[in-house]
Amino acid sequence: MDSRTKTRLACEALDEKKGQNIHVIDIEGVSVIADYFIIANGENRPQVLAMADAVQEKLGRAGEEPRSVEGYAGGNWVLLDYNDLVVHVFSAEDRRFFDLERIWRDGKDLDWRADLADQKEEA
Repeated sequence: MDSRTKTRLACEALDEKKGQNIHVIDIEGVSVIADYFIIANGENRPQVLAMADAVQEKLGRAGEEPRSVEGYAGGNWVLLDYNDLVVHVFSAEDRRFFDLERIWRDGKDLDWRADLADQKEEA
């Protein structure tokens, strides 16, 4: 599965769990870490964990398993590493504190609904 499709599916999973401020950054041109970062937040720990679970479930059904999962036990910042996609699910407070959007501002901001639309839907 290509990284664009993987990113769209992860965003859909986050959206289905009422994830807030889902932000996609195309970092392919500025880093070798991944092609895309997704940054989103939930209202509380249970929502953050539900969002992370939803991403893993949706991508898992598509045959994609994370290389690593970090922060799940704490539930304030869960990082899901899918090689070419890194998903960051934060509590609102931790998202403001770490401010990854500022750190990765050299990347290209994408609108996941428009820029990552399923090619079949566009035809």
